[in-house]
Amino acid sequence: MGQKLKIAGWVSVGVVAGALTTVSLQTVARGAMTPLPLEEIQQLSAVFGLVKTDYVEPVDDKKLITDAISGMVSSLDPHSQYFDKKSFKEFREGTSGRFVGVGIEITQEDGLIKVVSPIEGSPAFRAGLKTNDLITKIDDTAVKGLALNDAVKRMRGEPNTKVTLTIFRKEESRTFPVTITREEIKTQSVKGKVVEPGYGWIRLSQFQERTVDDFVRKVEEVYKQEPNLKGLVLDLRNDPGGLLDAAVAISAAFLPENVTVVSTNGQLADSKATYKASPDYYQRRGGGDPLKRLPTALKSVPLVVLVNEGSASASEIVAGALQDHKRATVMGSQTFGKGSVQTVRPLGPDTGIKLTTARYYTPSGKSIQAKGIVPDVMIDESEEGSPFAALRMREADLEKHLGSGQGEEKKDEAREKAREDARKRLEEEAKKPAADRKIPEFGTDKDFQLVQALNQLKGRPVLVSKTLTERKEEKKEN
Repeated sequence: MGQKLKIAGWVSVGVVAGALTTVSLQTVARGAMTPLPLEEIQQLSAVFGLVKTDYVEPVDDKKLITDAISGMVSSLDPHSQYFDKKSFKEFREGTSGRFVGVGIEITQEDGLIKVVSPIEGSPAFRAGLKTNDLITKIDDTAVKGLALNDAVKRMRGEPNTKVTLTIFRKEESRTFPVTITREEIKTQSVKGKVVEPGYGWIRLSQFQERTVDDFVRKVEEVYKQEPNLKGLVLDLRNDPGGLLDAAVAISAAFLPENVTVVSTNGQLADSKATYKASPDYYQRRGGGDPLKRLPTALKSVPLVVLVNEGSASASEIVAGALQDHKRATVMGSQTFGKGSVQTVRPLGPDTGIKLTTARYYTPSGKSIQAKGIVPDVMIDESEEGSPFAALRMREADLEKHLGSGQGEEKKDEAREKAREDARKRLEEEAKKPAADRKIPEFGTDKDFQLVQALNQLKGRPVLVSKTLTERKEEKKEN
């Protein structure tokens, strides 16, 4: 692999089922500047002058320039972005798996913020916050109607500062305030356990800097508890992606040495690369091979990979590699289709741009972009089916999305009808009590897809979906 191409490790992340992330590369800029189109630059200068002299009130020069850059970049595709000082800092925090806050995974329910789980050892964990607690106020701000990202920003802050959360605990029918001191949080992106004798479950929720080390530790724990593992489920559902080197490493944990994991192709010579199941492609500078401690049995243990529409980017790379090499049976529903590479280039000490520079291809040469990974076995979310799958956003639904580069995208006429049917059913479903609408937590005995994955590993009958079908690429409107 060329010295010019390095893993950057910067991605934008959300919370729980939050923002779709991107795998990014850091490349060295081209040696020569691209010639500027003089006529268009003169036009831009003229507009700048008119705004400065004719607009109803004075406008700051810096704001005009940064807004112009932002508009130029964001008009390209949904994943290219300009970072100002604040957003660049947040972006860098994303993949480190570290941030300053209270330490809870959250989601939204009935307009309030619901605690999915406190991160073990975090300030929220020590303060006694529990799963299913509802946050009604953050300091003096009512949460009702507040966007999830806004709630996250209000709970984050500087180390050693305090934030007061007002908690409503349903089972105790009481509301009470909790004052928590913010500190650096190290998130856990790997969960796992022996789900029943002989069978293990490992779940990756993101691909962060610490994911590979956490994965190795969790596999060691599972094998210590169950040395004669008969089968393993690798759960990538709702994993929005993250770091490329982590995706390559997780793939390499299961694959023969030196086989292709993923390739990239773009306009830059440095964007044309092949990543293999070898330490050269995933170990960090100055570090050893993090996979050395893994039991050799992991290379051959029967494996099922669970995916869904929320599996994107790095998780699609892993699923695609294990599927193409016939190392695992991929089960679930078609993945998101985020198959493009974003390069992060600093524009100064605290600003930068994230630019789409290449597409990803599975080992067999298939583009992931706007297509995703089609499971070997389609599995519904529940025994009743996947009635709302048509409503879920995928890459092909995003405005200005990049095509796969492998032929024309065709519009799926049946999808709009399915969406309309799903909307009507959702309206009816929303009238039911919240307890009746809850989807079982991943990894429990009520997790329908996990039960089917275990059936597959045991050679038992699997309840294959009767409704899910491969979703074709939709025609782009020019």
